[in-house]
Amino acid sequence: MTLAYAKITPSYDRPMSVGDHAPKATATGSGELPLSGKSALVTGVSRRKGIGFAIAVRLAELGASVHIHHFAPHDANQPWGSDDLDAVRAGIRARLSSAAEFGDTGADLADASTLAPLMADAKQLTGRVDVLVCNHARSGGDGSLFDMTPERLDGHWQVNTRSTILLTRLFAEQYSDNLGGGDPTRPGERREGVVVDEHATGRVFWMTSGQQHGPMPGEVAYASSKAALAGLTATVASELLPHGIILNTVNPGPVNTGYLDPDVTDRPLDDLLEHIAQTPFRRFGRPTDPARLIGWLAADDARWIVGQVITSDGGFALS
Repeated sequence: MTLAYAKITPSYDRPMSVGDHAPKATATGSGELPLSGKSALVTGVSRRKGIGFAIAVRLAELGASVHIHHFAPHDANQPWGSDDLDAVRAGIRARLSSAAEFGDTGADLADASTLAPLMADAKQLTGRVDVLVCNHARSGGDGSLFDMTPERLDGHWQVNTRSTILLTRLFAEQYSDNLGGGDPTRPGERREGVVVDEHATGRVFWMTSGQQHGPMPGEVAYASSKAALAGLTATVASELLPHGIILNTVNPGPVNTGYLDPDVTDRPLDDLLEHIAQTPFRRFGRPTDPARLIGWLAADDARWIVGQVITSDGGFALS
């Protein structure tokens, strides 16, 4: 290869801050930031190099109160390691507007009993959660089809898929007192005759991966758990919308959150580097790239975007 790694990817000698690349948040016509008075729960926020941190910071910059979820033991078991949670907290607090609040909860979302307390903690911040970003994910312990075991598949399903679906249901309970409790909804049955205020909608974001654009060898458990979310987006979005909630799913593309750094990567990089060298931008994604997208989608200007799986990859899948 003729193009050096350092020329393709940004430097990660220091933790990346959203302010490095995110445009300054601008006020609305009323003088308020777009998410002023809103409260967000962002899961999977335990490293300053991570997408979750970038999203939390961007929502804070836009005026939201922010409650984060973290589970540092997962990161400690990865080649790139864990981060200083106090520094993570401080980085988000520094971007809050003067009227906004901050909170955090540590929990292993593989345990379904942690989900309701997490949502309760987030609601205590301001009394309501307006934006839910399910950014958490289990990585590692994966393999090819021929490595699959019930334990490997279930481990990824429990964290990446089951907890996301159940957290979304807990979030939706804020918007209606008539969710479930009776006979299960029959296939094809819809709620009709509901009028929703488009300017007062809650927002939910799921995170998927690039499995719909091409193979992900050696990541069968991870890809299957993320594919389930992408495939379920339209169905769940159609069920949430009558309750005044907008769901969209984001595929952030290959974002270097540390796992693509040569000294700590968990995969061969040669093919990826050659692919990046063919793209016009000549770089992997930065955590701030999907964070800017989610920040915009969470605000009122994006209220007409519903039930979509949106790829933010700088054209990576096109090259």
